[in-house]
Amino acid sequence: MRLTFRIARAASLSLVLVTACSSAPKPVTGVKMAAGAGVVGTNSGAAIAAAQRAAEQFAPADVEFMQGMIPHHAQAVIMARWAVTHGARADIKILCERIAVAQADEIRMMRRWLGERKQEMPDSLATKHVMKMDGMTHEMLMPGMLSDAQMQALDNARGAAFDRLFLLGMIGHHEGAIAMVHELFSHGDAGHDETVFRFAADVEADQSAELNKMRVMLQTVPQ
Repeated sequence: MRLTFRIARAASLSLVLVTACSSAPKPVTGVKMAAGAGVVGTNSGAAIAAAQRAAEQFAPADVEFMQGMIPHHAQAVIMARWAVTHGARADIKILCERIAVAQADEIRMMRRWLGERKQEMPDSLATKHVMKMDGMTHEMLMPGMLSDAQMQALDNARGAAFDRLFLLGMIGHHEGAIAMVHELFSHGDAGHDETVFRFAADVEADQSAELNKMRVMLQTVPQ
């Protein structure tokens, strides 16, 4: 009986092994890799370095956008910070705090981006864009920015008068910033830098949302 049991168990084990072998995946034949595929050759280092250099390139329009957006943001920060001292109502104060914090952070980012590329960095408090043409220096306001007279009128206002002038001014300000983004992307070689692209896209998205909010707020401010 013991001999018969051992023979039967051996036969069963053989059957299991045969079945397992027959069900195992078979090697795929007839598939050929392209020559050099998956192989790091002697020119790979040069190719990687060239790709990195290409990724680090930026267009003159990128620089102009960042340099122009710094004073644009700087003026918005000044306007927003007046809300606390000029009697703005509660919801406008909250909006102003968000604008001031976000745009101050973005100014630091833009100055860092310019510095890393050895480009001229406007001061973080500058509210005029400096242009050098034909050996002469010109100061200009970027699209949507308030003139000195408009800024003075806003600074003189209090309460509801401040709320109205602020909203009107910041609506134009945001519209100007979005126009600057569209101008940037109108250049075929601009906006490919990852930081510039993300920042410009955020400006358009965030300020478009704030525009809608401010237009609603403006309807509730007494004239």
